[in-house]
Amino acid sequence: MGERTGIITMKGNALTLVGDEIRVGQKAPDFVAVDNNLSPVKFSSYQGKICILSSVPSLDTPVCATETRKFNEEASRLGPDGVILTLSMDLPFAQKRWCGAEGITKVQTLSDHRDASFGTSYGVLIKGLRLLARAVFLVDRKGTVQYVQLVKEVTHEPNYQEVWDALKGLR
Repeated sequence: MGERTGIITMKGNALTLVGDEIRVGQKAPDFVAVDNNLSPVKFSSYQGKICILSSVPSLDTPVCATETRKFNEEASRLGPDGVILTLSMDLPFAQKRWCGAEGITKVQTLSDHRDASFGTSYGVLIKGLRLLARAVFLVDRKGTVQYVQLVKEVTHEPNYQEVWDALKGLR
C-alpha cells in the first residue's frame, strides 16, 4: 500500500495519505464501512446506482457539517437511481446523533472507524491522524470512477459545481 506526502495540507501543514491514488476510469474499489445501526455495508451493494462518495474528517467540524448539509440539500439531483454516501472515521453513534440533530435524511453516513477500508482503498486515510481527507468521488452505475476531487486544504470545502457538472455527464 502506497503513501503520498504533500498532496494535501491541514492549515498549511503537509500531510501523508495512505493508500493508492484513485483515478478517473478505473473500477471503484469495494470497501466495507459501518452504518448508523452498526451493520456492515459493502460498497458493491450499490452496484447499478450512481454514487457520490464524500469523505470528510469529522461531521462534528464546521466545514464537514456544511459540506454534508449541502449534499443533503442537493441529493435530488441524483434522482431515484443515485445515492450520496458521506464517510468519516466518526463512530456510528456520533454520525446518527449528528444526522438527527441536523435533519440529514437524504445522505447516508457510513463510519470507516473499524478497518479504514474506505480510507486505504481510496487513498484518503491521513497517516498519523487516522482521519479521512476531504474528497469527492463520483461512481457510475457500472462501478467506474467518473470524477475525483481531492481537496488540497482539508479545512476548505470541495468545489460543488464541479461535482454537479460531472454528474450531468452521467445522465
